[in-house]
Amino acid sequence: MRLSKAFIPTLKEVPADAVVTSHRLMLRTGMVRALIAGVYSYLPFGQRVALKAIRIIREEMERIDAQEFFLPTLTPIEIWDESGRNRDFGPDMFRLTDRKDRELGLAPTHEEVFCTIARNELRSYKQLPQFWYQFQIKFRDEPRPRSGELRTRHFIMKDSYSFDLDEPGLDASYQKHRGAYERIFRRAGLKYFVVGASSGVMGGSGSEEFMAESDAGEDTCAINEESRYAANVEVAASAVNDPPLDEEPVAFEKVHTPGQRTVEEVSTFLGLEPWRFVKSLVYVGDDGPVMLLVRGDDELNEEKLLPLLGAAVRPAEPEEVRGLVGAEIGYLGPVGLEGKLPIYADHRLRGARNRATGANENDYHVVGVHVGDTFSPDRFCDLRVVKEGEPDPIGGNPLKIVRAIELGHIFKLGTKYSEPMGATVLDEHGTETPLVMGSYGIGVGRLIAAVIESNADEFGTVWPMSMAPFHVVIILIKANDERVAAEGERLYELLKRRGLDVALDDRDARPGVKFKDADLLGHPFQLVVSERNLPEGKLEIKRRRTGDRELLPADEALAKLDEWIEEEWSRVRVPE
Repeated sequence: MRLSKAFIPTLKEVPADAVVTSHRLMLRTGMVRALIAGVYSYLPFGQRVALKAIRIIREEMERIDAQEFFLPTLTPIEIWDESGRNRDFGPDMFRLTDRKDRELGLAPTHEEVFCTIARNELRSYKQLPQFWYQFQIKFRDEPRPRSGELRTRHFIMKDSYSFDLDEPGLDASYQKHRGAYERIFRRAGLKYFVVGASSGVMGGSGSEEFMAESDAGEDTCAINEESRYAANVEVAASAVNDPPLDEEPVAFEKVHTPGQRTVEEVSTFLGLEPWRFVKSLVYVGDDGPVMLLVRGDDELNEEKLLPLLGAAVRPAEPEEVRGLVGAEIGYLGPVGLEGKLPIYADHRLRGARNRATGANENDYHVVGVHVGDTFSPDRFCDLRVVKEGEPDPIGGNPLKIVRAIELGHIFKLGTKYSEPMGATVLDEHGTETPLVMGSYGIGVGRLIAAVIESNADEFGTVWPMSMAPFHVVIILIKANDERVAAEGERLYELLKRRGLDVALDDRDARPGVKFKDADLLGHPFQLVVSERNLPEGKLEIKRRRTGDRELLPADEALAKLDEWIEEEWSRVRVPE
């Protein structure tokens, strides 16, 4: 590509709302432009990167014999009703009505569409396993789009699906996709880790996320490398335990706490440590209201409620709480509510003694509460958010809490979709059996953003070879000099024949502008042809990642360039 003909509208300044590195650089380098909040147009430079990412993903999917589809994003709402996700997605799903008053949805994902094809076309276990995938635009009505490609309303995703006869088959398919994802992210030049995750509205028996540590990340993870423990805080657990208290039981008593609602307010008023409180919250799940209990110094983890209470779980409204308990939020407690609604307590409250909680009467709390004596929860479960420094559940080593970008998410769906949608095959005994499914997604824009976040410096992007829009830029100093122009053309054609993506900066611009643009755009290598060095037969080469520069005779410069290129490719090459 001759840059004098290229459309790469670089910027010196970026909008104030571009606060993360990848968003700023995708705007500054002319990769994308916002149409509306959360909806981006990919310009040529950005599209070159997207196609590099797609090629890596496609090659690894084909390596595991996955077959590529292209499905519609405009879908009948009936298939979402069949699976139950028309309700579960709520306002996140775009819905519209056509001229015949038929309700349609813009697909936020494609489990239902692929399942529809499977139920109409797959008949026998002999056709299994099947791996199907696509690259497609997804739509989600994100309430607060931000951080560029990290949180959008319109995005490109690679989604793939496996169809098996049974759980062992799903396990094998899942592991094949997991291996493919490991190769994809290594080839993209990313350092990643894998965490246990919440399945959310996708459902199923389990899921894992591939993460890249980054301050720009929208996810928070708990990790310990020594124990090899990693989990999204949505599901993370710790081995923290309360030490046994060697103290006399406090008598149960109702105390007047006028206007004191929060744990902090009540603890100060009563002169008790916050951990001695039982924090009581009411949520509404698929089967109605439930009271949830955590220690006063802990935070309830709402993601952990999904498998307990259903995808549509929500905090109870104040009027609902008053109708159930007869008191305002802030004065709630489990004492006296046994049998009136389910009570779930966090594991840390098992056997807890000498605690305080709400009295279910405005302006009153109770002290001397002993869990298992004063009241007994219906169930103990993991409800809390883990904290930095707590022992991990594998090796007991301190947990580190980090921000991370989600690169991909893989799910064991089981029969969550096939059963309600009637997607079955005949097994070896001729019995109708629901297909056992897996789902595997990678957001292309997120992948690009993560690569930038992991490979940027103060001057701009530093692209790995596998993702670079151009591998080498040939910078002509005094491009109107005939000898410089001729040598630039010779090198341009030579490097292209070697299989490199080459940009020729033949613009009529100052050298400083060209060098700054080259660093900003992040080409892995710069090859400089100048009227000053050309008479001596020398070329200057620069390696963007390290900043190394060398001025060498032309043949030596090209040999050194080949050496550097091989070294950079080796950083992203994955063994066969």
